[in-house]
Amino acid sequence: MFTHKLDEAQVRRLREVAEGKGFEFSPLEYGHFTARKGKCVMHAYLSGKLVVAGKEAKDFIEFTLEPEVLGEARLGYEKIRNPEMYAPHFGIDESGKGDLFGPLVVAGVFVDEDTADRLVEIGVRDSKTISTDKKIAELAEEIGKTVRGGMEVVTMGPPRYNELYRKFGNLNRLLAWAHGKVIANLHAKVPQCPRALSDQFGDPRLVEGELRRQGVEIQLQQRTKAESDIAVAAASILARSEFVRQLAKLSAEVGFDLAKGCGAGVKKMAEEIFRQRGREGLACVAKTHFRTFSEAVGDPVAPKVEWKKR
Repeated sequence: MFTHKLDEAQVRRLREVAEGKGFEFSPLEYGHFTARKGKCVMHAYLSGKLVVAGKEAKDFIEFTLEPEVLGEARLGYEKIRNPEMYAPHFGIDESGKGDLFGPLVVAGVFVDEDTADRLVEIGVRDSKTISTDKKIAELAEEIGKTVRGGMEVVTMGPPRYNELYRKFGNLNRLLAWAHGKVIANLHAKVPQCPRALSDQFGDPRLVEGELRRQGVEIQLQQRTKAESDIAVAAASILARSEFVRQLAKLSAEVGFDLAKGCGAGVKKMAEEIFRQRGREGLACVAKTHFRTFSEAVGDPVAPKVEWKKR
């Protein structure tokens, strides 16, 4: 995979050149276009970022992009700049922790160089940059075909989530337990994998402690914005796809089109479910430690603290 930032004139020139070379174009969410020919695929984003991937990407860059669009050999090759992304590792991410309704889902994916190439080729990226549930589901299906058995998804529906939250008493400790469980399950499937990478959500020692308790010896890396890694991005899509699927299932059960997030519209919906089904009925579809839940059922809530500069 190769990346580069283009200006508007270069994007227009790239399209002209690619059309002349016989590339087939299709729309790209948050982008100008996707173009494919043979074993080379390009994604040109509105930000100016260009991603070129596939087994024929290097030839396209050396013999077409650099001389005909950039005018000079200046493109840094992603495998040279970011070799860790193509080395064998697990990527871990979650979905649903900020949503009142629905489950918490944690997913993990194993990638090596071949798998990473394929994931880039099919357009895998951080799930937060994908706006439609339909696209999330399509990519999740392709990821499943690509990584085959090298994936793990742990889903905690609201009743189970609420039980675990009461046990751990803290969201970060619950997340650490779930991340540790996914890594341990993946490690059992691919014991030779040397490294796991996840987005950092709290004290790194929490997940490390979970892995020690489960007897898993693996190099653990946690960093912010880890979704830039292809394995973590794939895990984020799997987790979001399962969250959306489970939310739709719960919606059918309660007769409400349960909304994502925890804003004013979600609070209003929670109040209506509480009115019709009571506290236990709402707890079957919602996370009970959320302030929105307490407000919906009329529990006293702690006042918000306002900090003032001195």
